Amino acid sequence: MMNSTTTRPAFPRRPRREGAAIHFGADYNPDQWPEATWEQDIALMRRAGVTVVTLPVFSWAHIQPGEDSWDFGWLDRIMDRLAQAGIDVDMATSTASPPAWLTSKHPEVLPVTRTGETLWPGGRQQWRPTSPVFRRYALELTRRMAERYAEHPALAAWHVSNELGCHNAYDYSEDAAAAFRDWLRRRYTTLEALNDAWGTAFWSQTYHRWEEILPPRLAASESNPSQLLDFRRFSSDALRDYLRAESEVLRAITPDVPITTNFMVMGDTAAMDYPGWDEDVDFVSNDHYLDPGPGGIDELAFSASLTSAIAKGRPWWLMEHATSAVNWRPVNPPKVPGELMRDSLTHLGHGADAICFFQWRASRAGAEKYHAALLPHAGEDSRLFRDVVALGKRLEELAEVAGSPALPARAAVVFDYESWWTLTQEFLPHTRLDYRGQALDWYRALVGAGLRVDVVSPRNNLAGYDLLVAPLLHIMPADLAERLRAAVAGGSHLVTTYFSGTVDEHDHVILGGYPGALRDLLGIRVEEFSPLLDGEAAALSEGATGRMWTEAVEVTAADVRVLRRYVLARGIDPGTPAVTRRPVGQGSATYVSTRLEGEDLAELVVELLASAGIGPDLPEPLRGQVIASARRGEAADYWTLTNRGNHDLGRAAAVAGMLGGVPLGGADSLGASDAVVVRVPRN
Repeated sequence: MMNSTTTRPAFPRRPRREGAAIHFGADYNPDQWPEATWEQDIALMRRAGVTVVTLPVFSWAHIQPGEDSWDFGWLDRIMDRLAQAGIDVDMATSTASPPAWLTSKHPEVLPVTRTGETLWPGGRQQWRPTSPVFRRYALELTRRMAERYAEHPALAAWHVSNELGCHNAYDYSEDAAAAFRDWLRRRYTTLEALNDAWGTAFWSQTYHRWEEILPPRLAASESNPSQLLDFRRFSSDALRDYLRAESEVLRAITPDVPITTNFMVMGDTAAMDYPGWDEDVDFVSNDHYLDPGPGGIDELAFSASLTSAIAKGRPWWLMEHATSAVNWRPVNPPKVPGELMRDSLTHLGHGADAICFFQWRASRAGAEKYHAALLPHAGEDSRLFRDVVALGKRLEELAEVAGSPALPARAAVVFDYESWWTLTQEFLPHTRLDYRGQALDWYRALVGAGLRVDVVSPRNNLAGYDLLVAPLLHIMPADLAERLRAAVAGGSHLVTTYFSGTVDEHDHVILGGYPGALRDLLGIRVEEFSPLLDGEAAALSEGATGRMWTEAVEVTAADVRVLRRYVLARGIDPGTPAVTRRPVGQGSATYVSTRLEGEDLAELVVELLASAGIGPDLPEPLRGQVIASARRGEAADYWTLTNRGNHDLGRAAAVAGMLGGVPLGGADSLGASDAVVVRVPRN
């Protein structure tokens, strides 16, 4: 794999526009429009306060219309116009989707599915991450773009490809097979080590030659789970290696220009292990699209917090979100008035130093023509464009927030991509565990208790948190188990759940009883899982109800306190512990053996916080009503309060006063679908 040796800038460049410190902009696709529209675009961008645009993301076919022909003229002209207007360019390398001439000449670059089907052109991302042929052409395009625009005054950052892995994360081609074997050789060195890691003695899968190993293509039955886990690791690493390859070219030619690529920390996007990717970009960028259903703003904040954790608390860019409706859901409702501002400020509150959208001008044709934009089909005389102008003005008023790092919270939810991967496999005690959904349930319960909450990766520093909630932390390498033990001994209060600590990094069961690696820390032991059938539930003490999963928990340490017991559950004796808490060192370790939801989970969270001596971060009128995030400035902290509901929470000045601060950015109130930024001086 390629590794950059050049020095990376600490942060992306600031825009050159007078008085602007927070970037504001969108993807811009001028090649989809007659040049006569460009001057109008730029004039309206200036009116809206746009400071940066990303171009030309999907323009390879326009830049290189044939293998031996190049046309940079149109791109030169729009770059010059943007520079004259004082608008920065986040320059994409245009490699996201190859042109038709390339895939016609080299169909071997096209991805292959698990069932052996070729994914043909006609959409986007029709390329194999491991294809040496594709990489040769893509890196040549990257090199030419870097050389041509290295000194251009509009160039502010490089944007590698686009949403790497969105449609081509898993490729099962011969290129992928060869690269997978190389990856395995580096990881295991010998076949003996690989066979042991994969448990290949089972089902006569032992490998005697490297050439026998294939990607987990469609098999007669369920594939080897350890092989599946490693293939997911490999696939994430293959995309990361491609990111590094383009970055090497860019850094060699423009070492002073920062590099990013847009992650997709949102919803069910699981293929990329992003917490390891931050080392390969100069600043993290993320794309996020609001879930329009109930609780969508909670999911947005959850994702924004995880993005901040991936960025190690440093400022990051929101590279894409939507001004209103998207185009790719079965039903695509528009955002209600106020949500455009609320969503943007919530990302800002979690560390975003750029608020950008897809896209500037809504397309007339193509698959995304019904996706909202800053300039909608209705044009500038529209509510949506007026809201865009208002957002641009608000971001200018919030300039002092830019550059400030995240202020760590006292509570954190631990989110692990590899545990997520294993819990989507077949042949589990329960195959509908919904890892991300359960992590989000705990996040909501903590927010409901009035806490400011971080979402972190196991790679982050865990020892600094008073409360660590790690639901379904299924994979437990020895070093992670030791870090959790050390955090608890040092004063952290750990809460974990059923099916946690169960397997090691190879997806091998940790023997001796569940929850495996956490058994001694928790002071409990479980002999057998008892997942619940559809429609079943378990009655617990304190009036609680357990769903989806139960366990007959045996207490093995004298200092364990039982917080909830089973009253009625299939196959479990009444009085059996269901939720336990054990004091350990300066902290404690709590185990929840069933899925609690709604008020039952909220009540347990309040009880656990009281036992740990952790009080709320918010005053009573705001507890549960807002999501709080914070950034640390030089002389003050900047809190963002996001209304979670549909009712007005009062005047902005009064709300800010509850925190000992003043509102920034011209907000009048914290109404429904609103967010307020508060400047809180530090004494």
